[in-house]
Amino acid sequence: MIKKYLRIDFNKNTKLTYYLNNIVKHLLPDLFYRLQLHMKLNEIDNISYVEDRVNYYNKLEENFTLPDDAATIQQFKKEKKKTYFFDLLEYLRYFNPNFKIAYLFGDITTIPEQPTLLKSRPINGKNENSVLLNLNKIRHFIFVNDKVAYQDKEDILVWRGKAYVGHRIDFLKQFHDKPYCNIGQTNTKHDMAATWQKPKMSLSNQLQYKFILCIEGNDVASNLKWVMSSSSLAFMVKPSYETWFMEGRLIPEHHYVLLKDDYSDLEEKIKYYAENIDAALKIITNANDYVNQFKDQKREDIISLLVLKKYFEKSGQRQ
Repeated sequence: MIKKYLRIDFNKNTKLTYYLNNIVKHLLPDLFYRLQLHMKLNEIDNISYVEDRVNYYNKLEENFTLPDDAATIQQFKKEKKKTYFFDLLEYLRYFNPNFKIAYLFGDITTIPEQPTLLKSRPINGKNENSVLLNLNKIRHFIFVNDKVAYQDKEDILVWRGKAYVGHRIDFLKQFHDKPYCNIGQTNTKHDMAATWQKPKMSLSNQLQYKFILCIEGNDVASNLKWVMSSSSLAFMVKPSYETWFMEGRLIPEHHYVLLKDDYSDLEEKIKYYAENIDAALKIITNANDYVNQFKDQKREDIISLLVLKKYFEKSGQRQ
């Protein structure tokens, strides 16, 4: 194994840097941001692409009215989930402070009754009221620069993570002792004496394996973004939830290796992609290309602002 050639670049700040940057931004007057909105939105490149993503995140077609007691941007206060707060405030500040909003923080797996700004939503069903923004991105939007070739990695499936939900526990019970798996929970509470409790494993070490499991927790599989940016294969069942990453647009056997819901084909898929290098490399290339669309920060900012602009216009609130 060529560990010494593995280099990982995280597309995120450390938490300290993240908070310092946001505190400094917070000190700037809101007027500074509002005066820039028109200029920023005039910098759109590839309009059809941008509009497609805006309308994917914000599917609202009908006008709506927020209740009288809905919070305004001016009333938007810091809560316990500080990364959600900072990530939403970053774009709200470009708009009229008297505009009303409905928002939910955390892992949201149901569709709210009114149009609401949030991080995650169910992929299926009438999810128009779930308006996606890139929230808690310091945890979810991590990309890597993986210098280890697929061919040089181990023919084993790896996974580490918390296992507090039933489907993760069921998977670990079934596969923790299989020779083609290096998997384990890293719980810090609940059932820490389980046979499959293991120490945490760094991303560097996980990237020594050809196959990395991406398994949903409370909502999405949080490791999917960095896995798809690497030269390893993402193995997962068809996702049920999506975020700014647009998991609902991922194509099985094109962007990731699709597993049956009961994982009964796991060993077969491992053997196939261990032997069929070209097929594996094709999926990895497609996955890397998919990830690349999120790396233009200027464009990501514009899309976020347009998602909010559409939200405000559909609720009858205009600058």
